Amino acid sequence: MQGYQLTFFTQQDRKHGCLPLGDWLVQEARKLGVGGATMIAATEGFGHHHKLHSAHFFELADQPIEVTMALSADDAERLFQRLREEEINVFYVKTPIEFGMTGDS
Repeated sequence: MQGYQLTFFTQQDRKHGCLPLGDWLVQEARKLGVGGATMIAATEGFGHHHKLHSAHFFELADQPIEVTMALSADDAERLFQRLREEEINVFYVKTPIEFGMTGDS
């Protein structure tokens, strides 16, 4: 199947409503019927403001979070539409890919 890999980059303490943004992205993808999403907590990173974000022993609020999913063009558009509706501004990378299961004929 042809589609896109979407990867969103945020921080643990960034929220949308009452949920951390990473959790919201995963839950919204699930509601839209996306086949899967993975949320990864990183050790450290920096963004467009060049501020270093990292997980500290006592405080994980600034921990970088990455949410990655493989989805069809239609699903990607529906997810971006939801982001526009919710007025969420988050950095992403969108890469054209081929995806599927190795057991599929």
